[in-house]
Amino acid sequence: MTSGRGCQTRAGVLMHTLVRVGKGVHVFGSKDHGKSWQLMNKTPMSPADESKVIELADGRLMVNARVNGGYGTRHVHISEDGGKTWIGWRENQLVDPGCNGTVIRYTSKADGYQKNRLLFSNASSAKERKNLAVRISYDEGKTWSEGKVITTGTAMYSDLTICSDGSIGILYEPGDGVRFTSI
Repeated sequence: MTSGRGCQTRAGVLMHTLVRVGKGVHVFGSKDHGKSWQLMNKTPMSPADESKVIELADGRLMVNARVNGGYGTRHVHISEDGGKTWIGWRENQLVDPGCNGTVIRYTSKADGYQKNRLLFSNASSAKERKNLAVRISYDEGKTWSEGKVITTGTAMYSDLTICSDGSIGILYEPGDGVRFTSI
């Protein structure tokens, strides 16, 4: 299983990703609150390694994927049929050295907020695990901000959460343990 969080769709389906090393990523889900699980896509999507799945405002699914081997950016896959089939592209807006990152929903119009907002964090460098940054998208991942750099030093394997006061919690590895900060 990929590290970090999964997601729950508006319909209540729990979802997460599963890496088949060297072959790609599957999305698996549960429609019965975790009692049983099934693969959503029989053929792994590729290129992809450690990945995160999220439901977009229109009900489509997005996988934001790490790609190894000097790729230099993330890869995004979209499903319009609940995860059975996927189309993907290289996401040049999201520079990445081949390291785990994360994407979460910060706000949704469906929940009464004025804007749909996605947040993304990763080591924002094409070749090194450094420059931990958080970016925001107001258009469901079509475009991303330049990002706010949290630390310029070593940073990898980040995860995000929304704290009870509305701040954004960031958990990451600075190279010598695990660190938490919030913005």
